[in-house]
Amino acid sequence: MKYEIKVFCGYRMDGKQKYQYKSYYPSPGMTQKQIEKEVQKQAFIFEDECQRGRKTAAIKFEQFTEQWFEEYASLNLRPTSLQRMRQATQRVYPVFGKMRMDKITSRDIQLFITELLSTEKNKRTGKPLSRKTAIHHLNLISDVFTYAIRMEMLTDNPCRRVFVPKMEQEEKEIFTIDQVKTLFDELHSEPTKFQVYLQLAVYSGFRRSEMLGLEWKDIDFENELIHIRRTSQYTSALGIYTDTTKTKKSKRVSKMPREIMDLLSRFKEEQEAEAARLGSKWEDHDRLFTKWNGEPMNTGTPYEWLKGYCERMNVPFHNIHSLRHLHASLLIFEGVDVVAVSADMGHSMVGTTLNMYSHMFQEAKARSCDAISNALNFSTPPKKPTLTKCKCYELPFSGAHEA
Repeated sequence: MKYEIKVFCGYRMDGKQKYQYKSYYPSPGMTQKQIEKEVQKQAFIFEDECQRGRKTAAIKFEQFTEQWFEEYASLNLRPTSLQRMRQATQRVYPVFGKMRMDKITSRDIQLFITELLSTEKNKRTGKPLSRKTAIHHLNLISDVFTYAIRMEMLTDNPCRRVFVPKMEQEEKEIFTIDQVKTLFDELHSEPTKFQVYLQLAVYSGFRRSEMLGLEWKDIDFENELIHIRRTSQYTSALGIYTDTTKTKKSKRVSKMPREIMDLLSRFKEEQEAEAARLGSKWEDHDRLFTKWNGEPMNTGTPYEWLKGYCERMNVPFHNIHSLRHLHASLLIFEGVDVVAVSADMGHSMVGTTLNMYSHMFQEAKARSCDAISNALNFSTPPKKPTLTKCKCYELPFSGAHEA
């Protein structure tokens, strides 16, 4: 037996009456008196929820998500985050778009997330989706439900009971010192801006967006310091644009060796000469890394150049971000403590650094234990450190070669 509760909720835009419905199924064994009492109770609760706007039976997930984009996301999210959320709808809408918000269950979402990781492929590379990508999709769904709760349209977020299965974490692929030496040996034959980019990326550990956001006013030649104050980003909607740093702690100052500062000084002179040669064709944005006419460099240019350069040098290409991981690994294996590494990398929390480089810190700790044994002259011969991805040697330096 089923009881249907019907609550009048005012009028629609077209003047028609609007109702909300809820079905109630009595538990087996209940007496008629108990059923009537429970029906009255459920009707009272449902009417109260409807009056306070906490139930929506009609709106579909896609319809409300588009409202969320307009009313909240476009006003509060970074353009890159907004673009990532838009991309997530390509997989989310076909599954949940036509479903009513109040009909989507935790089980539905859990199956969707599990399916993403087990069968879906990256549309660009053809590789399985990463756990991070699955989290991005879950975040979109959860943020929409959170907004619905805030607007008093729902009382529960089914995403809070959903989990993203843990996957075996792949070891970060980074360039070895020998590979970096190979890249540095012939770097003088490349354009100066790419000589600067590669060497500065290794010595600083800056993110690509931070590198591309550097302006000459950020370079303190006298004190050999570089300030990170902004990033350069790209979205299909906005093109290349300037944004704030990833976090507050990403705003930082890094000390550079004299060789890097000399290279930057020569690069600045070369850029100024080129600007003078182009005259009115040159657009002065004060950026270090630019297109031919002074406009900010495309965010994909360093990736494409490094990939091609690695192929020409017969060096395995990992990715542009691996230069940042190489920098961190060098600091760790030189014994720099985690707090200092975290500050140098611009991480918002020390825990982020520990999570990303826990294996490297463990190896460094093991090496320090050997050092204590050696200092105490134990009979056991010292063990040679075995680093699977990176060894610490002094990096070679390739100065800019004038044409």
